[in-house]
Amino acid sequence: MEAQNGYSPLLAGDDHEAIHATGAGDEGDDVKLRLLGYKQQLKRDLSFNVVGQWAVTTSVDYSLAQLIQVIILLATGGKNGGGYLASKYMVIGFHAAILLSHAVINSLPITFLSFFGQFAAAWNMLGVFVLMVAVPTVATERASAEFVFTHFNTDNGAGIRSNLYIFVLGLLMSQYTLTGYDASAHMTEETKNADKNGPIGIISAIGISILVGWGYILGVTFAVKDIPYLLSPDNDAGGYAIAEVFYLAFKSRYGSGAGGIVCLGVVAVAVYFCGMSSVTSNSRMAYAFSRDGAMPFSSVWHKVNKQEVPINAVWLSALVALCMALPSLGSLVAFQAMVSIATIGLYISYALPILFRVTLARKYFVPGPFNLGRYGVLVGWVAVLWVATITVLFSLPVTYPVTKDTLNYTPVAVGGLLFLVLASWLLSARHWFKGPVTNLDG
Repeated sequence: MEAQNGYSPLLAGDDHEAIHATGAGDEGDDVKLRLLGYKQQLKRDLSFNVVGQWAVTTSVDYSLAQLIQVIILLATGGKNGGGYLASKYMVIGFHAAILLSHAVINSLPITFLSFFGQFAAAWNMLGVFVLMVAVPTVATERASAEFVFTHFNTDNGAGIRSNLYIFVLGLLMSQYTLTGYDASAHMTEETKNADKNGPIGIISAIGISILVGWGYILGVTFAVKDIPYLLSPDNDAGGYAIAEVFYLAFKSRYGSGAGGIVCLGVVAVAVYFCGMSSVTSNSRMAYAFSRDGAMPFSSVWHKVNKQEVPINAVWLSALVALCMALPSLGSLVAFQAMVSIATIGLYISYALPILFRVTLARKYFVPGPFNLGRYGVLVGWVAVLWVATITVLFSLPVTYPVTKDTLNYTPVAVGGLLFLVLASWLLSARHWFKGPVTNLDG
C-alpha cells in the first residue's frame, strides 16, 4: 500500500521537477503563476522541506548513535550478562561525533562525495542481500508464512488491540523509509542533464527501496516468533527489537551472538551513509534557500568554496541536526515530537507544489522533458489526497491511555512550525522576499 501510494507524490514531483530543473522553464512558469496570484514564498514549500530535512538527519544519526549504544551493550555481554549500557549523554556524544564526520566528508569536493555515494549504494545492496538470507537461515526457529503475512501484534504494550489501528500506525515507519527521494532535486545544479536525470534518480531510488526493503523485512520477519519478548526491556538488547533478532538468531544456533553483532555492524554502516547523504541534501537545500534570501544570514549560508561546495551550509546543517537532538536529554517525548516533522513536514512540502501544479497552474503548466502527459493531473491529485490522509493518520495517538507522556505531539510540532512560518511571512518576509533566484538566463 505504501509502495503504491508513495509513488504518487514522487511521480507528480517528477512532473514538476523536470521543468524546474531548467532555468528558462522555471522563469516562464513563475511569471504565469504570479499572474494567477501564486505567492512566491510558497515556491520553497513554506520552509517545511528544509526543516524536515534537518529533522531527518537528526533522526537518522541519533538512531545510529542508539544502535552503537546497543552494539556496545551486546559486545560487552548484553543486559543480562553485565554489559555496558552507555548513558544518554554518551549517546549524544556519539551523535555529535557522527555529525562531525558527516560534515567533514561533505566538505570534500563533489568527486569524493560521488565515490562515497556509489560505495554506499553497493554496501546497501550487498548488505541487505546478506542479511535477508543469513538471518532466517541461521535462526533455529522460523515463523510460518501465515504468521508473517497475517499476524497482528496486539500484545504490544501500547494498549492498542485493533488490527486496523495497528495497520494504520504501521504505515508511519513505511512512509518514513520512503522519505527523502527529493534529494535528487536538491542536487540538480550539480547533475548533468538534470531535467531528465533528476526525475530518473527519484524514481529509481523509490523502486530500489521498495524491492530491497520488502525483501529485508521478509527475511527478518521470518526469523521472528515471539514479538513481545523482542520488545521487552529485559532481553539482552534491552528492548532494541532488531538487535535482539540478529543476536538471538546466532546465539540460538552457535551459542554466541557474535555473528548478530557483525550483522548490526553492517546495518550501522548503511545508516551512517544514509546520514551522510542526508547532510548532503540538507546543505543543498539550505544553500538554495539562502541564495533566494529566504534564511536569516543568507549571505553567509549561500557561499561556496573553491571546490564549489556550500561549505557554510554543510556545517550549519550538522549543527542544527545536533541541536535538534539535545531535547532527548530532558524528554524523549519532546525529541520525538520534533523528529515527527521529518515525515509529516517533508510530505507536506512535497504536496504543496503538486497542489499548485494541479490547481493554479493546471492550464499554464509547461511540461519538461520528463512528464506524465495526460496522467499528470490525476497522479497529482492522488498524491495530494494521500499526503492529506497520512497527515491525519499520523497525528493519531500511538499509545493508550493518552497522557502527557504518551500524547502524540506531531500536530503540535507541525502546527507550531506552520505558525512560525506564516508569522515570519506576515511580519517580515513579505516585504522583502521576491522569490527564487534563477541561475540561468532564458
